[in-house]
Amino acid sequence: MDATIYDVSRLAGVSTATVSRTFSNPGQVRDATRRKVFEAAEILHYSPNAIARAMVRQRTDKIAFLICKKDATILDEFYARICESIMRRTIQSDRQLVISTAADWAQAAGTAQNKQVEGVILGGSAQADMVSEFQSKHIAVVLVNNRMPGFDLPCVLSDEYGGVRLAVEHLLQRGHRSIAMIAGRFSPYIVGERYNAFLQIMEESGLKTGTPQVAMCDPAVESAAQTAMDLLSRKDRPTAILGANDVVAAGVLKAAQRLGLKVPEDLAVVGFDDSTICGVVEPELTSVHIDCRRIGEVGVDHLHALLNGEECPPVTIIPAKLQIRCSS
Repeated sequence: MDATIYDVSRLAGVSTATVSRTFSNPGQVRDATRRKVFEAAEILHYSPNAIARAMVRQRTDKIAFLICKKDATILDEFYARICESIMRRTIQSDRQLVISTAADWAQAAGTAQNKQVEGVILGGSAQADMVSEFQSKHIAVVLVNNRMPGFDLPCVLSDEYGGVRLAVEHLLQRGHRSIAMIAGRFSPYIVGERYNAFLQIMEESGLKTGTPQVAMCDPAVESAAQTAMDLLSRKDRPTAILGANDVVAAGVLKAAQRLGLKVPEDLAVVGFDDSTICGVVEPELTSVHIDCRRIGEVGVDHLHALLNGEECPPVTIIPAKLQIRCSS
């Protein structure tokens, strides 16, 4: 049978509270007492477990990363890259990490796992009621890839405006003046940021915008392909299209193929996110690279700061860069 805290207490001749304090806050225990407790623990092969430490310290050292996206799974590529970074950063600390989708988390409300969490990182379109519930339980919250009006929460964001600027300037340098954007209906914050950035940058560049230049589609390849075919069938069709993400851009490539247009000779295509799709499609897709690794790292750092009672910036912007390939 494994030794317990009570066994160590008896052998060391001290209270169980002193044993707990010795392992959780050894600096608060006298040297002589600390030596007795450690000697007893060594003799008994005793090691305090996480639950016991949590009971003494009133902390669990457990955080969660929740993917807040409709019909999402933890295998969603974009958030899987952020998740990997969060995992690596968490391993460097003494905290444990729980990974879930927001939907699965809500279904498991009230379980022991949920009750033990001290802080959460919410990726994507988190719902206000979920955030409010976390705050009511004094659980620290950090947002990644999203901002929520009305909530004073640290946010870690990619530079959406800068990414769109890189894409448009690249197309302008290639000689394009008729540039369109197709925006998929996914994250309202992300789509809104990229859509508004496109309009602003086009206006700053002296290029017209309007219905023919901006279109919406569902976040699926076939929907994007159909929307692109509508744009490309016009007499004043664009010579370049920016997809709001790589799935949309892949649909544009499919539309170009159906219409017999050569890419990039007849039509340049640029995506967003720099996902694995970019290397699978032909021609390989130029795309705005989002630094998911850094987003995850900063998200964990901010959450740790909150849990330690430290301040962290309200908004952190992570630079984007353009990965140029054959489609433009």
